[in-house]
Amino acid sequence: MQVPTIRASRSPSASARAALFRRMAKNRWLYIMLLPGIFYFLAFRYLPMWGVLIAFQDFLPFKGFWGSEWVGLKHFERFFFDSNFSLLFTNTLVLALYNLIFFFPLPIMLAIMLNELRVEIVKRWVQTLIYIPHFVSWVVVVGIVYMFFSTEGGVINSMLAGLGFPKIDFLISSEWFRTMITLEVIWKESGWGTIIFLAALAGVDPQLYEAAKMDGAGRFRQLWHITLPAIRSTIMILLILRLGSFLDNGFEQIFLMLNSMNREVGDVFDTYVYIVGIQQGQFSYSTAVGLFKSVIGIILVVLSNWLSKRTTGEGLY
Repeated sequence: MQVPTIRASRSPSASARAALFRRMAKNRWLYIMLLPGIFYFLAFRYLPMWGVLIAFQDFLPFKGFWGSEWVGLKHFERFFFDSNFSLLFTNTLVLALYNLIFFFPLPIMLAIMLNELRVEIVKRWVQTLIYIPHFVSWVVVVGIVYMFFSTEGGVINSMLAGLGFPKIDFLISSEWFRTMITLEVIWKESGWGTIIFLAALAGVDPQLYEAAKMDGAGRFRQLWHITLPAIRSTIMILLILRLGSFLDNGFEQIFLMLNSMNREVGDVFDTYVYIVGIQQGQFSYSTAVGLFKSVIGIILVVLSNWLSKRTTGEGLY
């Protein structure tokens, strides 16, 4: 009599692991291509996070990380009760709102206008021209601004003087500082910001526009009922990500535009961190300021994502 043999079946977890390893082996080159990006984020994004712990220390370089004294929230209390806090917070918030209100919608409008161009060669030329400023450093941008807006030989003031108008101190006037900063950001980054929106618009089915035309819809109705809904999720995701860096106004640009006459409206958290952290060597205090900005960014991302999910159904996660 033959005795049937019983084979031990694999557990579900073992089968799942085997299937995962087979898929990884099949797509091994894709995973190898991921390695440089993974190493970059580990080395320059995640490992430096341990450094924020010095915000809770009186960090001294010669004592090192473990030898420095732990002081808890001392530096945060000092920052919040500092006489400069309200000024720095106001300047940072106003510049951030300027960028959000006047800069953020422009790449969307530019992308929609570019998408409406039907002559391909003209579209490519316009795209190239508006992309170029992104690759110009802030040092060069500020140099160009000085050439155009300086009271001594500046193109704009020379034109004003030629027309009989008084010269305007654009570069040292506190009234013009925030406007100049916002206009520089718009000129430099608006074109580059259209890339993602153009990619989203490229995925819209052309048959939707043809059907809308047959139903008698004009260009505006097509824009309102087809184009904008097609890129709504992209807009919301980029808005949420933008709010994550809401208080990051850009150190280099503002530092280059600052002078003794406009410092009252131009000093922001980024320049303050440079002064107290790099110039004065108060590493723990400046780290506390930077950590405060990061916490605000996380709170804004979570709140905006929750609000977006509740109102539009779209969100980052």
